[in-house]
Amino acid sequence: MSQQPLTMSRRHVLGDLYGRCDRSASVPVYLNDAEGEMLGYADESLGTYADAFTFHIADDLCKKLAAGHFTYSFDFDFAGSKDAATAPSRRRIILKSIFLVMRKGYEKPVSKSVLHANAEAAKAVSS
Repeated sequence: MSQQPLTMSRRHVLGDLYGRCDRSASVPVYLNDAEGEMLGYADESLGTYADAFTFHIADDLCKKLAAGHFTYSFDFDFAGSKDAATAPSRRRIILKSIFLVMRKGYEKPVSKSVLHANAEAAKAVSS
């Protein structure tokens, strides 16, 4: 299994947590949750001013990640001491791990004619 690194913007990956997240050297990447398979790691090796994560995971997963097949979830700790004056929603965080969660499949809407036919069939069976 070859690995071709994929680089994505920190803002894209972190979403609402972007402004609160401290930089980290390397973060493990799991499938679904901490008990899931460890896929690889993500780091910020592009330098201090490069605002991106580089994912070091298998090629097939990189393609799916780039195509938007996954959403992101995080495990993190709060940075620094607990200050009573700072609300938990404003405290700095340090990432412990990133979870890639597979998106749910899209269900094609059922046409009205099919719904009507099913209703008629159900009515006939119950009679």
